[in-house]
Amino acid sequence: MDYIAIFGGLVLAWTLVKILCLVQEIRSRGYNNRKLPPGPIHLPFIGNLHNLLGEQPHKSLARLGKKYGPIFSLKLGNTTTMVISSSAGAKEVLQKQELAFSRTVPDAMHAHNHHQFSVIWLSMDNRWRQLRKILNTYIFSGNRLDANQYLRSRKIKELIAYCQKHSQTGEAVDIGQATFYTSLSLLSNTIFSRDFADPYVNSGKEFRELVCKFMKEFGKPNIVDFFPILKRMDPQGIRRRISIHGGMLLKLFEGLIDERMEHRKLQTRTSSNDVLDVLLNVSQEDPKAIEKKDIEHMFLDLFVAGTETTSNTVEWAMAEVMKNANVMRKAQTELEEVIGKGKVIEEKDISVLPYLQCIVKETMRLHPPGPFFLRNAKQDVEVCGYFVPKGSLVVVNVWLMGRDPNIWEDPLVFKPERFWGSEFEVRGQDFELIPFGGGRRICPGLPLAMRIVPVILGSLLNSFDWKVEGEIAPKDLDMEEKFGLTLAKSCRLRVVPIPL
Repeated sequence: MDYIAIFGGLVLAWTLVKILCLVQEIRSRGYNNRKLPPGPIHLPFIGNLHNLLGEQPHKSLARLGKKYGPIFSLKLGNTTTMVISSSAGAKEVLQKQELAFSRTVPDAMHAHNHHQFSVIWLSMDNRWRQLRKILNTYIFSGNRLDANQYLRSRKIKELIAYCQKHSQTGEAVDIGQATFYTSLSLLSNTIFSRDFADPYVNSGKEFRELVCKFMKEFGKPNIVDFFPILKRMDPQGIRRRISIHGGMLLKLFEGLIDERMEHRKLQTRTSSNDVLDVLLNVSQEDPKAIEKKDIEHMFLDLFVAGTETTSNTVEWAMAEVMKNANVMRKAQTELEEVIGKGKVIEEKDISVLPYLQCIVKETMRLHPPGPFFLRNAKQDVEVCGYFVPKGSLVVVNVWLMGRDPNIWEDPLVFKPERFWGSEFEVRGQDFELIPFGGGRRICPGLPLAMRIVPVILGSLLNSFDWKVEGEIAPKDLDMEEKFGLTLAKSCRLRVVPIPL
């Protein structure tokens, strides 16, 4: 009898759970008869998290998109989620109705209250506008980038010299790692007039490791983002480790700022006109515009967002070019005819190298720096005829948009020619191709990225021929992705530079 009672109790409990789920389903799909996007049935408690199991959630969402369409709904833990992979939907969320959405702040970004100082995570209020204006005016404006062009040119020549040494010994170059160090060196010299990528400087090695550890932790899926009730527990320890690595970086920035302020106070150092000096000048003129803590957190954003994204894009571009021999020949022919074989290209040359520009666009179509743009609905809103309730998470799947056969012919084929003579740009106006986002929250580093990526890629292609390490044929290169903060190559591209 006890077993029958227990069994009966379980059946009753299960029935009650199903009734509650059904009531919730009716409520969630009611909303005054407003229409939610279609989507798979979700389970109690976990919702549709089981649909995203594995290491490639962007591909899992792509499979669901093929079944339910360019706009569909999920339940991720406690969060109602809309996934959008159409250019029209992306434009609605990122531009036309962007004020109805805010950035979704991951739990990890609450470490050191980074979300309260970061221009990436702040709401679009007066404080955000002020910091964004400072970024656009004093760091990423055309005049500032032109003034620092000599520095970028020098660092790219150092990268080519590094590859030249490897070509003499027949040793392979890890393209991703080499360009990551170049990006890190560029940023640290531009901001601090110091080289944190120097392998012979201990502080440089420590700094590189901290940046890598920070990005690795931030790129991990965090269960707390789906179940906020677990926030205090931090079961995966992600926020704790982010707090350690981020804290050490912020402390390092604080020390460099204090040192510079002391030199300025004692006038023992001539002004370098680097980013730190410029921001301290702005703060001195108007202390309310930007404070010391704002500067520290801005530097954290710049290093985390501006290193791996660049190196991954160059690595993907090199891998695709090597895998497609005809693309390599066309690129090298253009470079030889316009620039001259063996020369390092300059930023002014980009405008006269249209095929190189096409390669960069095609790389960003197939391999956008980040697979998703995440937004949170601040109010009830309608997107492309569907109801998006307040508090919903909206995922714009940029990765899938770049592979959509409704937008692109032969979408899985690397074909730079598709952009030849095309007016498609990556600057946030053509929502079929938005690797940097769109609207007012478009990546502020876009102007720098569109200078440095083609110059590095073009210089590598114009200075050497390239051979894949080992006996691997270029057409057999492993092109699998590793999901994280950015979409990196799962298998690093190691290639041997051959002197021209």
